[in-house]
Amino acid sequence: MTSSGSGASSAQVHPLEAHIDARGVSPKPIGQAHRPETEQVLRALALRAVEVIAGARDLEQLTRWVTDDVYAHLRVRVSIAARARAITGVVAERPRLWIDHVKTWPTDTGGFNAVILVYDKRRAHVVSVQLEGLDQRWRATVLVVL
Repeated sequence: MTSSGSGASSAQVHPLEAHIDARGVSPKPIGQAHRPETEQVLRALALRAVEVIAGARDLEQLTRWVTDDVYAHLRVRVSIAARARAITGVVAERPRLWIDHVKTWPTDTGGFNAVILVYDKRRAHVVSVQLEGLDQRWRATVLVVL
């Protein structure tokens, strides 16, 4: 007897296999032997993302470390921050940043989710990152700065 259902196949597709970048290339995951210290990558990425939004670093410097979707999101954030600085007359300076805490946990796809607390002299920033090993390097598939 057959079961009645929605007709959807029960075969599951690996999340990285479903992702195809703008060039039409499906990324290959990083093997266990090629895993660098993820906390160092996360710390550097969080600091650079806050510097980009602050106007102290060019967004293009993060291109290698983020996916196309993350780059587009950061480009909007950079544009909004630049307009706000222009309206208020604030000059973009390199902020003095330090990291207080990095919390990571693994994902089902072999990557990591992380929350990084980044401080400057005026406020705290929370950076949320999803890191996946794509094309033999770590890339942020999600990066949000609060």
